[in-house]
Amino acid sequence: MKKLFTGLFSGVLNGLLGSGGGVVAVLALRKFFGLETHKSHATAVALMLPMTIVSAIIYISMYDLDWMMALWVTIGGIAGGILGAKVLKNISASWLHKIFGAVMVFAAVRMVFA
Repeated sequence: MKKLFTGLFSGVLNGLLGSGGGVVAVLALRKFFGLETHKSHATAVALMLPMTIVSAIIYISMYDLDWMMALWVTIGGIAGGILGAKVLKNISASWLHKIFGAVMVFAAVRMVFA
């Protein structure tokens, strides 16, 4: 039941905010399910794909998108995803926690003061 609730909460955040579900998934996979740091990050990325596809289909059907913007950002995102996935195995769990936390704090501050 905890797994289903984690997926539901992650999916709601992903659909509502366009992101954020991965953050919840990483935290839940670590805290509630005991996955080690690298595995929780990799698993969260894998489970975000189907959630993002569903959210994207709904967004595309409801909103007028800037397709050129989406294309260029997607190209950059794919390159960044490849780089990040390759770098992940070379980062210690301690540093991964610090980087993840710093990104979350930065995002939170930007959201509050934007």
